[in-house]
Amino acid sequence: MPTPHEAEKQHTGPEEADRPPSMSSHDAAPSGPPSRNPCCLCWCCCCSCSWNQERQRAWQASRESKLQPLPSCEACTPPSPEEVQSWAQSFDKLMHSPTGRSVFRAFLRTEYSEENMLFWLACEELKAEANQHVVDEKARLIYEDYVSILSPKEVSLDSRVREGINRKMQEPSPHTFDDAQLQIYTLMHRDSYPRFLTSPAYRSLLLQGAPQSSSEA
Repeated sequence: MPTPHEAEKQHTGPEEADRPPSMSSHDAAPSGPPSRNPCCLCWCCCCSCSWNQERQRAWQASRESKLQPLPSCEACTPPSPEEVQSWAQSFDKLMHSPTGRSVFRAFLRTEYSEENMLFWLACEELKAEANQHVVDEKARLIYEDYVSILSPKEVSLDSRVREGINRKMQEPSPHTFDDAQLQIYTLMHRDSYPRFLTSPAYRSLLLQGAPQSSSEA
């Protein structure tokens, strides 16, 4: 007959055999499934990878440095009476004048349509760009800011022009938005320009120039 000590060993033996081996804190297995690196398993644009973060920083820098808004009208050189009068001769003369564009932009702001001028200026800047990498970045910014239906600054474009932009955005070029720019230019010419010529802001500029021109005469 086994002694009490031997009986105790025989009783506790199976429990020890069934008990899993203990592991140190360094050898402990993770409690959940292994983490996945989204960059290795998918190419979605929403993954939080370093490449996407770098691209977002580049776009933000482009917004701050490449598409700077024009200075306000007060910061521009005061126009001569002759220049102010020339703005009433044609819309082209108004748009070719830096001061005229600034004054007209201030007027558009009062009508809550300043985005039309900003879009037109951004397209002009894009057409002057030769570096393809910069063209790609600026084209994306213009699309996000003025063409996307999610943007608060979306400009009014018809479906034909939008479809054309969507096709061209696959391979952006300096002329990706030419049709849209012409459509917005025509809209400003036909809709906003006549009201600008009768606005208090433009009439005030005409009156400011009248005494100067008479005194010079």
